[in-house]
Amino acid sequence: MDKATIRKQIRELKKAMTAEEIQQSSEKLGELFLSSELYRQAKTIYGYLPYNQEVRTTPILAQALADGKKVAVPKVYGEQMKFIYLTDLSQVEKGYCGIPEPIADEPVADDPTALVLLPGLAFDRQGHRMGYGGGFYDKFLATEPHHPTIALCYSFQVLPQLPAEEFDVPVDVVLWA
Repeated sequence: MDKATIRKQIRELKKAMTAEEIQQSSEKLGELFLSSELYRQAKTIYGYLPYNQEVRTTPILAQALADGKKVAVPKVYGEQMKFIYLTDLSQVEKGYCGIPEPIADEPVADDPTALVLLPGLAFDRQGHRMGYGGGFYDKFLATEPHHPTIALCYSFQVLPQLPAEEFDVPVDVVLWA
């Protein structure tokens, strides 16, 4: 299957999810994430705030703050994405494509070893990731390649194999429920 077909199919499956299914899967994924070795070792989490039917990451990020970790989420500036530290997860507004972003432009996150929590539409067991088509995370990870990476997704988002391009940066760990 080509990327456009995969994106269309996964979007349809996500739209068909009920609020209860999203919540239950998100809670399971939160438990898996918070008990992972990558999370335990991280001093900083570069997360993302959920949009549409994405895994509900806000409780995970709130727990990271409660655990004394720094938390940053992305903000898009034209073709570039930067992570902005947040101490209050409510200090956000709709940004690029309606996705929640920090209201402030500072402080810009600066931890080269931060654990990056990646969103995506589809993944495979080899860690290949298919995003939404903007390439923001691939560009970011190409310039900062030493970050450990982890992705959370619903079980139907994990495919046997994804088409991968040379610029696609694989994810270290994919967790699904």
